[in-house]
Amino acid sequence: MNYTLTQIPERTVKPRQYGLTMAMDKGLSLREAEDFMSTSAAYVDIVKLGWATSFVTPNLADKIRIYKEAGVPVYFGGTLFEAFVIRNQFDDYRKLLDKYDLQYAEVSDGSIDMKQEDKLSYIQQLATQVTVLSEVGSKDEAKIIPPYKWIQLMKAELEAGAWKVIGEAREGGTVGLFRSSGEVRQGLVEEILTQVPFESIIWEAPQKEQQVWFVKLLGANVNLGNIAPHESIPLETIRLGLRGDTFMHFLNGNGKH
Repeated sequence: MNYTLTQIPERTVKPRQYGLTMAMDKGLSLREAEDFMSTSAAYVDIVKLGWATSFVTPNLADKIRIYKEAGVPVYFGGTLFEAFVIRNQFDDYRKLLDKYDLQYAEVSDGSIDMKQEDKLSYIQQLATQVTVLSEVGSKDEAKIIPPYKWIQLMKAELEAGAWKVIGEAREGGTVGLFRSSGEVRQGLVEEILTQVPFESIIWEAPQKEQQVWFVKLLGANVNLGNIAPHESIPLETIRLGLRGDTFMHFLNGNGKH
């Protein structure tokens, strides 16, 4: 930090096990990726190359190298995993992870119907190769999953070998954990937290109001994902109580550290 302020919540330090910020690269140029890392590498723990953008990204190996050299691991969005699976190309997907020397992979079923036992099997297989993040929730806003089912799925996927489970919201923050308006499904989140440790969940929260809500609920070290690159520093100020939305939250012993 550039100067000293008292009453700043304590943040976990990299490499973090919780307090994670997962940013989404939806097609940055190499120069933009370099600029992003020059300002934000200290605050970003992992970068997702959104959905299947890696299929059409020019100079993909160079982009991955930029992130790796900045100390920030990269992984392909879960939709790419689903695109391989639905084409019966799972082995090709595993070879792809090795080709680009990726240390993380996302398993999701937000776009396709997948039996739970099949998803757990994919997690188990990939966990022998990489660190797995598994996503729970549908990209279909008409498909409402009841809280007990979210809990059951999250628990099973963690037990199968997932490092973290991701609560689905898409890049817009209008499905899954959220209503179409972007409002948090508060009862759902609170019920999940009665059964699943907050350290094990990455909440997709692309909108500022959603980030503020989770920081106020769970403190500075909540795991948040699908953060736009240019929002990574603003998010850090939200975590630290240095933006109007959380300005009073951590003062005088308030809030969680």
